Amino acid sequence: MVTPLLEAAIAARAPLVDAAHETAFRLLNGFSEGLPQLVLDVYRRCLLLHDYTPGGDPQLTAQALATARAQLPWLTSAVVKVRDGAPAARNGHVVFGAPGDLPDRVLEHGVWYALQLTLHRDASLYLDTRPLRTWAKERLRGARVLNTFAYTGSLGVAARAAPCGQIISTDANRQFLAIAEASFALNGFDVPRRDVRVDDFFSVVARLKREQALFDCVFVDPPVYAKSDNGVVDLQAGMGALINKVRPLVGHGGALVLVNNAVFVSGAAYQGLLDSLCDGAYLSLETRIDVPADCTGYLRVTAPPADPAPFNHSTKIAILRATRKDGRRAEAAIGLQAAGGRTAT
Repeated sequence: MVTPLLEAAIAARAPLVDAAHETAFRLLNGFSEGLPQLVLDVYRRCLLLHDYTPGGDPQLTAQALATARAQLPWLTSAVVKVRDGAPAARNGHVVFGAPGDLPDRVLEHGVWYALQLTLHRDASLYLDTRPLRTWAKERLRGARVLNTFAYTGSLGVAARAAPCGQIISTDANRQFLAIAEASFALNGFDVPRRDVRVDDFFSVVARLKREQALFDCVFVDPPVYAKSDNGVVDLQAGMGALINKVRPLVGHGGALVLVNNAVFVSGAAYQGLLDSLCDGAYLSLETRIDVPADCTGYLRVTAPPADPAPFNHSTKIAILRATRKDGRRAEAAIGLQAAGGRTAT
């Protein structure tokens, strides 16, 4: 059963294979394409297999690897991550090639992103947010940007490529932010060390509020659940509180970029939350950004746990636009000055 489904998935993604093998893409979304035990990604010439079978299924991953190698003979290495396994198995082990064959970077939309494929359970670059990185590179020229829950900093790297005026990246994990710094270096981007901040989200936001900092764009891409001494992150029950925590940092006309990847949060429920936040004068929904087809799956034969519509995937990406009272007053004063008038009292 694995071979025909995987062969069909590989054929559908043929246009994504670049001649130099420098890019990354999802080779199989098994959840939607009929193999819910597997998700396969390609990072340059490396195949990354995510095994969702409890405890792992070596026979299944061996069959998938054999099929992929037959179809893609240019692969030189492969890693298996057992999602429900021991810590070492979750981080991944090399099953083809040598550890030295694993790529340390990929190229996307003209920007290099550093990789450490076996650092932890994820791959250090999320493929489903690729269009959001494109948006950042194309839209944030000259902007002051805050990247919260930065992880390995890819959204901030894309913003710096715009180039933005400033990018502050913050995450509680020093190892993840070291990858962000490696990405900045790969591209020759000069980012001050003080703008890469290892700290808890709630502490960083509180400090920036005290400083009365304002940003043209704030990224909020949190984990599904996390807890610290200062607060709880819960995308199923507390996304609204998280958004309200950070929204005072968005300047007048600025973008609040939100990512919710909780698979059990339906698109309708999340859209309802966004509508409630925008039910007033100070936030408005500018756009939703779709996840690319290689990540949603070309051959959708199984339904997701929760319907993501009006989003196209459980990774739900929305861009809100902020309006501030002080910004409105300034606009009114400028308009009045231009018209040569004065306000009535």
